Amino acid sequence: MIRAIVFDLDGVLVQSEKLKAQAYAIAVQRLRGLSEPDPRAIEAYRATVGTDKEAASRFVMHELGLEQHLRPLMPQYSAGEPWQVLTEMRTAIYDEMVADPQVLRDNQWPHTVGLLRLAKENGCRTALATNSELSNVLHVLHALDLERSLDLVLTREDVEKPKPDPEIYLLAAQRFELPSEEMLVVEDSPNGVRAAVAAGMNVIAFATPFTVKGLHESKVLDHKWILHESDKLLDMAQRVIREHERNVHGVKDPRETQLEDPPAPEEDRADAG
Repeated sequence: MIRAIVFDLDGVLVQSEKLKAQAYAIAVQRLRGLSEPDPRAIEAYRATVGTDKEAASRFVMHELGLEQHLRPLMPQYSAGEPWQVLTEMRTAIYDEMVADPQVLRDNQWPHTVGLLRLAKENGCRTALATNSELSNVLHVLHALDLERSLDLVLTREDVEKPKPDPEIYLLAAQRFELPSEEMLVVEDSPNGVRAAVAAGMNVIAFATPFTVKGLHESKVLDHKWILHESDKLLDMAQRVIREHERNVHGVKDPRETQLEDPPAPEEDRADAG
């Protein structure tokens, strides 16, 4: 049976990718003295969703030809390479955006957060596996009041190789002492999906405006497991569990293994009667 569900953070529990893309656009605006944020930075960042800061900043820098603007600022930012200046600028802008926890609450994905809480209430083990750094992760989890909903939190500091390398998902399986095939991953990016598939886990790809095109073009995952309607997430999770029970364990009627909404308190049931 599926005994653990692992969630990505950016783009899955919260729409932070949208905010990070806007932060890159503002950073480029400031670098080039533009009158408004540069939409090309948003499109460049879209191609890097699911990678770490270094990969994203390097790509945006090369795509937009920013090195000549960044290099003179290296002493100011104590940077050894131009991409690090862009990372510092983007990070400062993003941190200012999300300093108010309400911004994160307003940008959460309610159905993925709901699935996380439901899994925990049903006794399923839960984990977070993200390329983001621990300080940023803790800020988001606190803002969304999710600390107690997670049994395990793995961040960029816990692995040598970020996604798309499967290291972080294999580490989750190791920490839980579970075989990979008994775990379900909810990811939104092609790189995240690649990592989970390479780890041998069941995967739901949660398509967002930033990742839907890349998910289909990557062909890493059967299209039937790419979710386009967020309110259908629980239904798809149930389908994954049923198929897993039939194919792996030979369960003819796997309904008893499903996630279910927790029963109402006694007083609520009495009122309903």
